[in-house]
Amino acid sequence: MDGNQAVNFDAKKYGAKGDGKSDDSKAIENAWKEACMSTKESMVVIPKGKYMVGAVKFQGPCQAPITIKNDGTFKAPADPTKFNSQDSWIVFNNVNGLTVLGGTFDGQGAIAWSKNDCAKTGTCNSLPINLSFNKLTNSIIRNITSLNSKLFHMNVLNCKNMTFERTTIDAPESSLNTDGIHIGRSNVVNITDANIKTGDDCISLGDGSQRVNIEKVSCGPGHGISIGSLGRYQNEQPVEGITVNNCTITNTMNGIRVKTWPASTAGIARSLSFDNIVMNNVSTPILIDQQYCPYGQCKAEVPSRVKISDVSFNDIKGTSATKLAVKLICSRGIPCENVELNNINLAYHGTNGTATSECANIQPKLTGNVFPPYFVEG
Repeated sequence: MDGNQAVNFDAKKYGAKGDGKSDDSKAIENAWKEACMSTKESMVVIPKGKYMVGAVKFQGPCQAPITIKNDGTFKAPADPTKFNSQDSWIVFNNVNGLTVLGGTFDGQGAIAWSKNDCAKTGTCNSLPINLSFNKLTNSIIRNITSLNSKLFHMNVLNCKNMTFERTTIDAPESSLNTDGIHIGRSNVVNITDANIKTGDDCISLGDGSQRVNIEKVSCGPGHGISIGSLGRYQNEQPVEGITVNNCTITNTMNGIRVKTWPASTAGIARSLSFDNIVMNNVSTPILIDQQYCPYGQCKAEVPSRVKISDVSFNDIKGTSATKLAVKLICSRGIPCENVELNNINLAYHGTNGTATSECANIQPKLTGNVFPPYFVEG
């Protein structure tokens, strides 16, 4: 074996059956633990098969870069009570130089969706996230598939220099709170070539998301690509340096949106660019909403204190499923600044007129052709 070749740790040699019946959680964790202790670059190999696994944690730090090559399908327990409250299903934690190649992660979420009551309570923390990526540095996640998660498909938190390539996410439109990829408090994250069908935001960016590049994403069904919601919690970190480019959004509840809570804590969202995006039958394709209040649990009359600035919407075309194609409702306490609309063409083909825009507390700069035309409120 040449000195640069990775040392292999085959999960089957640690007792994983991959027969779709046995609980393979411990065997897979044990293969990982030994690989993680290797002082040479290592690879955990998951051969083809169906692996029934409960909560699994791939815990670092490791002694050397480590790869998981997964040719199998992981299946979660369908019953959400098999998880402790707050547990995620598959967790990658505190690793530098992680590569994940392939694998399907089936959260078997249908029972969980039927029990999800966050629309009433405003919280949904009792259900597990399919894949949690925490404190990862210099890592690549390639060719993975997340199916039918009970809550978010993927949560990226406190990561630095992460790349997602060729990601597939699939859950029905009716699945509640199944955000595709949620990012928070992470710096330099690249998402490219993703196909996301789900019941909530395809991609959502929480506080502290900085230098995030999203491109070649096909989104829908779902709720579109969202920044926020922001301003709900104390000490939120700025969101800045977000680029969304060359994406297609189809049959979604929103297109691209920035959402902040009224009566919010102070916050910042700036340097946001949305370029070359095709909208197909999307409800409100372009949306800034600084009165976001999904469960009615806020003081809507108090303006948001999140400052939105330096935003560009460029070359966005297609069709709106509703008459209101562009909605820019900024905070009357801290109006949006330096927002640009360039070459916008969003048509509405319904029976009650043409596409319209609605704006408040914003004076965007318009360049190129902008349709629907921009109207100043009042």
